[in-house]
This record gives sequence, structure tokens and C-alpha cells, in this order.
Amino acid sequence: MSPFMQTLRASSHGLALFLAACTSAAQAAPYVMFRDAGCGCCHQWAEHVRSSMKTEVVMREDVPMPEVKAAMGVPAALVSCHTMEVEGYVIEGHVPAREIERLLRERPADVKGLAVAGMPMGSPGMEMGNQTEPYDVIAFGDFGTRVFAHYD
Repeated sequence: MSPFMQTLRASSHGLALFLAACTSAAQAAPYVMFRDAGCGCCHQWAEHVRSSMKTEVVMREDVPMPEVKAAMGVPAALVSCHTMEVEGYVIEGHVPAREIERLLRERPADVKGLAVAGMPMGSPGMEMGNQTEPYDVIAFGDFGTRVFAHYD
């Protein structure tokens, strides 16, 4: 069981049943995405990840998102609409698949995860025609935060 799952199990008695059901899904698929049920951009981002990384995404909508984010150590300033666990790393928000691939290839020991704060226009899942805005992919960990990639 991943450290996230252990932490989340310890954080709430109400989530124990969820985790028991989720454990087999997490072992079967390396990417587990947590999202709010009413968020449409999460589906679009998941499709971006699936098509770019040829992987299955298991969406969990039955867990309170603030608890997920807190248990995974997502800094409050980096919160977005969905959170994913990928091979021990946390992916928060609309992180491009190529940056996830880079993270998994490089495996920096001090990085806990990557985040794109908010929902920047033009990021994966937030496409709006030709409209875009610059955004950063932020690496976070015990060191704090640093820019991992920048997108214009």
C-alpha cells in the first residue's frame, strides 16, 4: 500500500472502507485520480493523460477532496480540482502528461509531486480554442516549491 493510502486511512475512519475497496484498484492501475463529481475538466485532463501515456486512470469521486489533498501533502497555494497518485508521486491539477513522464523518467528524490495551481486556460483539459495563458508546473516537496516547467 502506498504511503498516501496509509496516511489517508489513518486520517479518517470514514475512509477506511473506501481504501479497502480502492486498494485493489490502485494495484491494478498505477494512476489513481481523485476528483469532485461535478467537475467536467477533470474528464478532459484524464483523457489527455490516457492518450499521452497509454495508461488506465481510475477516477474516485467518493472521497472528500480536501482530505485527499491534505493527506497527499499538496500545498494550499497549489490546489486545483483533481489529484492523482502516480508511482508514489502526487500530481495536482492540469499538469501536462509530458511533465509527468519527465518526473517518472528523472525521479528526483526530493520531489513529492507536481502541480499546476488553479485551472489555467490552455492547460491540458482547459483548452478554449486559441486562448491560452502562461502557467508554471511546480515541483513540491520538503524543500518547498520550485518551477519544474513553464508554459507560454
